[in-house]
Amino acid sequence: MGDKSRERAMPAAVVNGVHLEYEVRGDGEPVLLIMGTGARARVWQVFQVPALVAAGYRVVTFDNRGTPPSATPAGPYTVEQLVGDTIGLIEFLDLAPCRIAAVSLGAVVAQELGVARPDLVRGLALMGTRGRNDAARTALNEAERLLTEAGVELPNDYAAVVRAFQMLSPQTLNDDRQASLWIDTFRRFPAEQSSAAAYLPLEDLTDRLDVLRKIRVPTLVLSFADDLITPPALGREVADVIAGSEYVEIAGCGHLGYLERPEAVNGTLIGFFNRL
Repeated sequence: MGDKSRERAMPAAVVNGVHLEYEVRGDGEPVLLIMGTGARARVWQVFQVPALVAAGYRVVTFDNRGTPPSATPAGPYTVEQLVGDTIGLIEFLDLAPCRIAAVSLGAVVAQELGVARPDLVRGLALMGTRGRNDAARTALNEAERLLTEAGVELPNDYAAVVRAFQMLSPQTLNDDRQASLWIDTFRRFPAEQSSAAAYLPLEDLTDRLDVLRKIRVPTLVLSFADDLITPPALGREVADVIAGSEYVEIAGCGHLGYLERPEAVNGTLIGFFNRL
């Protein structure tokens, strides 16, 4: 009941005709956090928002289109739409130029924002990012498409275990207590399925590495050593094409590295932002 009441009280903006719910915590210079595919912005509240607020920043989180309680317009969605939504929210809240930290699909949105509207950005922290899809990730995306188009709904207990093996590091999975806690969490909070088909085309990333060379704002690329979804090799490619960027790789974590190794991730983010 408390969580639903909090969600109803969250402010909202209408940008590009889409209702986006957002939340602001803290005071100081603004940091915008952009979440990945279908994930709720509240995930940031566990570790990143408290750390950034304690470091003196005003932190803005929001739910992307297609992720309730924000609107879920008919898809398929495009990266350009998500970039436009983010631009609209930055302008609505008068955040520019702001620091941005983003993960996975959110990081793809953030880097495209850095190309299109560098005037809105003070610095980019791109976590679990990529500038193209390799053969393995392309095959995974195609498999997910086939599953969705077939209308298959996996049993929740099965889906929870698959997510654990895809998203977490061997270090976590080999720790019985941690593995059990994570799998139980995935069972209790299943992945959002309502807009799965609308999000699918977003994962078919064409090679954008040449375009990303245009980024001129300070950039940190943060990879997670055991990430199977956006492996460090793909993150390193992004760092290599952005002039003057920093590259950091954090050991002992997978695609959810910001939750598996929050102290290391938060320390790296705050150190980078403090230098801007």
